Amino acid sequence: MSPLPRIPRSADDDCAPPIVAERRRLAERSAGRELAHLAGRAVDPAQARGNVENSIGFAQVPVGLAGPLLVHASSGAREVYVPMATNEGALVASYSRGMRVTSAAGGVRARVVREALTQHPMLVYAGVEEALRAAQIARAAFEEFAALTSAGSRHGRLVALDTRVIGNRLVLELSFTTGDAIGINMAALASERISEQLARRSAARERYVHGQDVEKRANAYALARGRGRSVVAEATIARQLLAEQLRVSPEQLRAIQAAYAAGFAQLGTHNWLVQSANGLAAVMLACGQDVAYLPECATGYLEFQVTPEGALYAAATLPSLLVGTVGGGSQKGTAAECLSILGCAGAGHANTFAEILGAVVLAGELSLMASFCTHEFTAAHERLGRNRPSDVV
Repeated sequence: MSPLPRIPRSADDDCAPPIVAERRRLAERSAGRELAHLAGRAVDPAQARGNVENSIGFAQVPVGLAGPLLVHASSGAREVYVPMATNEGALVASYSRGMRVTSAAGGVRARVVREALTQHPMLVYAGVEEALRAAQIARAAFEEFAALTSAGSRHGRLVALDTRVIGNRLVLELSFTTGDAIGINMAALASERISEQLARRSAARERYVHGQDVEKRANAYALARGRGRSVVAEATIARQLLAEQLRVSPEQLRAIQAAYAAGFAQLGTHNWLVQSANGLAAVMLACGQDVAYLPECATGYLEFQVTPEGALYAAATLPSLLVGTVGGGSQKGTAAECLSILGCAGAGHANTFAEILGAVVLAGELSLMASFCTHEFTAAHERLGRNRPSDVV
């Protein structure tokens, strides 16, 4: 694997058409295709059919390239440029800095450790005894419910069923695999059919397809159990490399992470990372994902340890990545082009895409936490984030 070249920059005007075109040509070589929509070609309005009502056009958000990022994913080692759609100055630069140090350290190892999109329909009964009997009926009918799911979807599979009783209510925890799509609509349809059958057999008074709704909200379940694709990304970085590139020691990073953990515990937050929402939102928006899932996706943990050899072990755990490489807006316009830059367009790439996202998050955490330690954070924003209202004419 030949290393990718550094992303070119211009000291005179980094947004001038020639340097923008040079970077786009670099991305096109990586994507193996023309990036005409990123260059400004209009998208056919018909492509929005099924994605939006009362369409009037397409939103425009600046897209920058971060990286290169070296990732040891489940599909093998790959070095990629990362497209990030954002209006926050200094964000792409910060993530690039983190990617530079992790790549120099040998790359980020990332794995999907669990894959299960859950739905939680609720059924209401006369009392707790009836709810308990319904739970027994549901568990005994797992194979039948699995067949019902498969009959209604080419890719969706029911892989687990659990039950919880709350008062006179039964909550079903239905776990699905969804191929390379997020699969929300598929899972919701299967949940509707399963809860309908169970209600009929168990004399439920009422039923709700989202009786315990975790959709698009931060929640303890997303942190403890996970939903969608659960990813762990890790890297080990030598002490000298940290000092040279980030001007910090492993002990400094371990200390600030412990301090943040104490603050997070008091907040009661479900997000124990520092800027996971930044990187995830930027890549998800660039790649046509449903960014409303960000509250769930950004949930997770950051961990810094000092190894016996004096190096830094860094890990980001993201239990609830709800992303896909087929369906939705992922195969249209600039989204398809950005997924192509990552080598993740189309079927067969959803897990790799999720693993790249985990690596992106870890790189961003390292860069930002180091800037907090060295008190360079505000200076970087002042230097790079110059787009103030007074600058606009």
